[in-house]
Amino acid sequence: MAKAAQGGPADSSGPRPASSVEDQLVREGDVAGDYLERVLDVLDYDGDIDLDVEAGRAVVSIDGGDDLDKLVGDRGAVLEALQELTRLAVQQSLGNRSRLMLDIAGWRRSRRDELTELGTRTAKEVLDSGQPVRLRPMTPFERKVVHDAVAGVKGVVSESEGEEPRRQVVVSRSA
Repeated sequence: MAKAAQGGPADSSGPRPASSVEDQLVREGDVAGDYLERVLDVLDYDGDIDLDVEAGRAVVSIDGGDDLDKLVGDRGAVLEALQELTRLAVQQSLGNRSRLMLDIAGWRRSRRDELTELGTRTAKEVLDSGQPVRLRPMTPFERKVVHDAVAGVKGVVSESEGEEPRRQVVVSRSA
């Protein structure tokens, strides 16, 4: 007979403590890790799966295999698709929508560094020229990194314009 978990959905005694939220994120990471391990087995790819919790979301990283670049794809397209499939597997298993982040072969980490540099450099160009700059279309992850980088430069602002998948960041001087 299954036991009800204390502090679970049936417990409405108030807001859940932070440890409960972190426990949920760890469970998401575990489910995601199991799912991705099965994917790697089906593909006969090697890789080490690392689970972590950062900034209020589960983070799953796969490193170490020779074939992992194929799971990143052109500009991260396969990585984005696999992340969505993994989120769906977590949702199906746990019953709640997941915001987990997947990184493969350090691609997202290095992409974050590139985009931070792009956002900072673009913000400084806008300060110097006074002219707004529209960047190429980006994924939500990429846009967030650029917005965060631009926010670190005084005198400029950024906003996203357009519709997916052609949504772009526009950087301009502050009013």
